[in-house]
Amino acid sequence: MKKMFALCLVALLSFGVATAAKNETKKNQTTVFVTDITCSHCVNKIMNNVPALGRGIKDVSVDLKKKEVTVVYDATKNDNAHIIKGFASLKVNAEVKGEPKKSVEAEKK
Repeated sequence: MKKMFALCLVALLSFGVATAAKNETKKNQTTVFVTDITCSHCVNKIMNNVPALGRGIKDVSVDLKKKEVTVVYDATKNDNAHIIKGFASLKVNAEVKGEPKKSVEAEKK
Protein backbone atom coordinates (compact mmCIF):
# COMPACT_ATOMS: atom_id res chain seq x y z
CA MET A 1 0.00 0.00 0.00
CA LYS A 2 2.84 2.42 0.86
CA LYS A 3 4.62 1.56 -2.39
CA MET A 4 1.46 2.28 -4.37
CA PHE A 5 1.03 5.62 -2.60
CA ALA A 6 4.70 6.50 -3.23
CA LEU A 7 4.40 5.60 -6.93
CA CYS A 8 1.29 7.74 -7.31
CA LEU A 9 2.99 10.63 -5.55
CA VAL A 10 6.08 10.38 -7.78
CA ALA A 11 3.89 10.22 -10.90
CA LEU A 12 1.91 13.27 -9.80
CA LEU A 13 5.07 15.26 -9.05
CA SER A 14 6.62 14.28 -12.38
CA PHE A 15 3.51 15.42 -14.22
CA GLY A 16 3.57 18.75 -12.35
CA VAL A 17 7.22 19.39 -13.13
CA ALA A 18 6.73 18.53 -16.81
CA THR A 19 3.73 20.85 -17.05
CA ALA A 20 5.59 23.70 -15.36
CA ALA A 21 8.55 23.29 -17.72
CA LYS A 22 6.22 23.30 -20.73
CA ASN A 23 4.52 26.51 -19.56
CA GLU A 24 7.92 28.18 -19.00
CA THR A 25 8.94 27.62 -22.63
CA LYS A 26 5.58 28.88 -23.91
CA LYS A 27 5.98 32.32 -22.40
CA ASN A 28 9.55 32.80 -23.67
CA GLN A 29 9.59 34.33 -27.13
CA THR A 30 12.54 34.88 -29.46
CA THR A 31 12.47 37.75 -31.94
CA VAL A 32 15.11 38.86 -34.42
CA PHE A 33 15.31 42.61 -34.98
CA VAL A 34 16.98 44.24 -37.99
CA THR A 35 18.85 47.35 -36.82
CA ASP A 36 20.98 50.18 -38.14
CA ILE A 37 24.08 49.31 -36.09
CA THR A 38 27.38 49.86 -37.88
CA CYS A 39 30.22 49.29 -35.41
CA SER A 40 31.34 47.59 -32.23
CA HIS A 41 30.44 50.75 -30.28
CA CYS A 42 26.80 50.19 -31.30
CA VAL A 43 27.02 46.57 -30.16
CA ASN A 44 28.44 47.63 -26.80
CA LYS A 45 25.75 50.28 -26.41
CA ILE A 46 23.07 47.59 -26.77
CA MET A 47 24.79 44.97 -24.62
CA ASN A 48 25.56 47.43 -21.82
CA ASN A 49 21.99 48.74 -21.72
CA VAL A 50 19.87 45.60 -21.95
CA PRO A 51 17.47 46.86 -19.21
CA ALA A 52 16.51 49.71 -21.57
CA LEU A 53 14.82 47.13 -23.80
CA GLY A 54 12.22 46.52 -21.11
CA ARG A 55 11.19 43.95 -18.55
CA GLY A 56 11.50 40.20 -18.95
CA ILE A 57 14.57 40.16 -21.20
CA LYS A 58 16.22 36.74 -20.89
CA ASP A 59 18.98 36.91 -23.52
CA VAL A 60 20.32 39.32 -26.13
CA SER A 61 22.78 38.49 -28.91
CA VAL A 62 24.05 40.82 -31.60
CA ASP A 63 25.29 39.95 -35.10
CA LEU A 64 27.07 43.05 -36.39
CA LYS A 65 27.66 41.67 -39.90
CA LYS A 66 23.96 40.98 -40.41
CA LYS A 67 22.92 44.05 -38.36
CA GLU A 68 20.59 41.81 -36.36
CA VAL A 69 19.80 41.62 -32.67
CA THR A 70 18.14 38.47 -31.33
CA VAL A 71 16.15 38.98 -28.13
CA VAL A 72 14.67 36.23 -25.96
CA TYR A 73 12.07 37.62 -23.58
CA ASP A 74 9.14 36.71 -21.36
CA ALA A 75 6.07 37.41 -23.51
CA THR A 76 3.95 37.99 -20.39
CA LYS A 77 6.14 40.97 -19.44
CA ASN A 78 7.15 42.52 -22.77
CA ASP A 79 6.37 42.63 -26.48
CA ASN A 80 8.05 43.59 -29.74
CA ALA A 81 6.65 47.14 -29.74
CA HIS A 82 8.10 47.91 -26.30
CA ILE A 83 11.46 46.41 -27.26
CA ILE A 84 11.56 48.60 -30.39
CA LYS A 85 10.88 51.63 -28.15
CA GLY A 86 13.74 50.47 -25.95
CA PHE A 87 16.04 50.38 -28.97
CA ALA A 88 14.86 53.89 -29.87
CA SER A 89 15.81 55.10 -26.38
CA LEU A 90 19.34 53.91 -27.23
CA LYS A 91 19.12 55.75 -30.57
CA VAL A 92 19.07 52.48 -32.50
CA ASN A 93 16.47 52.03 -35.23
CA ALA A 94 15.00 48.53 -35.15
CA GLU A 95 12.20 46.54 -36.72
CA VAL A 96 11.13 42.95 -36.51
CA LYS A 97 12.85 40.90 -39.20
CA GLY A 98 10.42 39.80 -41.88
CA GLU A 99 7.65 42.26 -41.00
CA PRO A 100 6.67 44.76 -43.67
CA LYS A 101 7.73 48.33 -42.93
CA LYS A 102 4.96 50.59 -41.63
CA SER A 103 4.67 54.03 -43.08
CA VAL A 104 4.23 57.03 -40.82
CA GLU A 105 0.82 57.68 -42.37
CA ALA A 106 -0.36 54.14 -41.57
CA GLU A 107 0.65 54.59 -37.92
CA LYS A 108 -1.43 57.80 -37.66
CA LYS A 109 -4.63 55.97 -38.71
